[in-house]
Amino acid sequence: MKNTYEINDLVNVDFDYTYLDDVIKRVLKHEKVKNAYFSIIFVDLKEIERINKEYRGIDRATDVISFALEDNPDKINSDIRILGDIYICIPKMIEQAHTYGHSIKRELSFLTVHGMLHLLGYDHMNKEDEKIMFGLQELILNEAGTTR
Repeated sequence: MKNTYEINDLVNVDFDYTYLDDVIKRVLKHEKVKNAYFSIIFVDLKEIERINKEYRGIDRATDVISFALEDNPDKINSDIRILGDIYICIPKMIEQAHTYGHSIKRELSFLTVHGMLHLLGYDHMNKEDEKIMFGLQELILNEAGTTR
């Protein structure tokens, strides 16, 4: 089996996001991921706020939340890696693109890479881990030609 993913667009975005395929493949290649499955779900503010409150105890909207199934000690061992789910809040992503002066392509690519790296075990809870994860994000985005 090859790497497989699906994008579930629950908000019916009105822009082309097919470029994410290249960004996703770059992350998987860079991290030498094989035989994996994961999903990306585009949601609205209300849904991301609900998820954030329910699973993180934070009662506000956020831009991206990842649920890494390999973090679960009860994970099922299989030839296929089930990485988990990435929820991206499209209204928050658009707002951030405007705030930071990024294109929608750059911001959505950034959030996708960020979410994928969380699925693969990266985090940014301390300065050292943040430097590693954020450096890797920039490297992958630059390789994809998706710069600020």
